[in-house]
Amino acid sequence: MKKLSIIAFLGLSAIGFAQNTTIVPEGRKQDNALLVKADHAELDAKKKAGEEKAKLPKPYDPKANAEADINTLIAKAKKEGKNVMIQAGGNWCIWCLRFNNFVQTTPELKETVDKNYVYYHLNYSPENKNEKVFSKYVNTKEQQFYPFFIILDKNGKKVQIQQSDVLEEGKGYSFEKVKEFLEKWKPS
Repeated sequence: MKKLSIIAFLGLSAIGFAQNTTIVPEGRKQDNALLVKADHAELDAKKKAGEEKAKLPKPYDPKANAEADINTLIAKAKKEGKNVMIQAGGNWCIWCLRFNNFVQTTPELKETVDKNYVYYHLNYSPENKNEKVFSKYVNTKEQQFYPFFIILDKNGKKVQIQQSDVLEEGKGYSFEKVKEFLEKWKPS
């Protein structure tokens, strides 16, 4: 009898839960479609970022021989008494493109970079991950967040790894924070 009572209870419960309890106001037709609200703000932001990315210069070259390029830049830095600033990232990265554009189009920052650094864009992309080069400077088994910066002295010795998130402000970069970063790691 217990089993029959339990089965009856479960059966009636299932029927009860299966009933449509939505009350449709008089004069309206019930819509049984699954509604998924589109987050228009998020879609607009993605569209604007895509448009912005398309307009920005693409400084990363997946076909470049990064190891040879960096060795050449170290020799140039030694000759000119500068440090090497390597911006790691790729043309796929909106923050990488924003930083490059910010520095190149802000006269005071561009002057500071040109005076004190040899600037290189180290590509990381599906076409070329440059694992051998990256392994000289960072632990490639750890997740990296792009862009990040590798500062080398004129002899090619690593003096700083800098994440870019501390330089950000809103949807761009802080002039004061970037200026401070560039001043801090310029050759002494």
